[in-house]
Amino acid sequence: MDTQQGAAVKNARTAADVQRGLHTIKTAMPNVYEAIKAEAGAIGQGVYALVRRGLRGEPMCFWAMEAGHVVGTPFNGSAAQDLVASNMVQFGCAHVCMFGDLPAAEGGVRHGAA
Repeated sequence: MDTQQGAAVKNARTAADVQRGLHTIKTAMPNVYEAIKAEAGAIGQGVYALVRRGLRGEPMCFWAMEAGHVVGTPFNGSAAQDLVASNMVQFGCAHVCMFGDLPAAEGGVRHGAA
């Protein structure tokens, strides 16, 4: 297999993984889905790009959990992840949805959890 064909197979798998993640969010994670839409309404459409990047495995973009489903890529090593983990244990939660920073051109820089 040449490298171009190998890259195409990898990209196809990645695209399929993203589609599965989006399907899980839309069908099994209603609170996360609403948080994503609310975040997009508040800070812009770039949020959807962060979700897809997180679903592709890019760190510090998007991570969520609800009802036993986990999607995205953890924010390992960030203060935000530590704070969210602590609050999950201390207060319990039905869902968690974390977004990374948006580039300034896509609505500004903001880091946080919904």
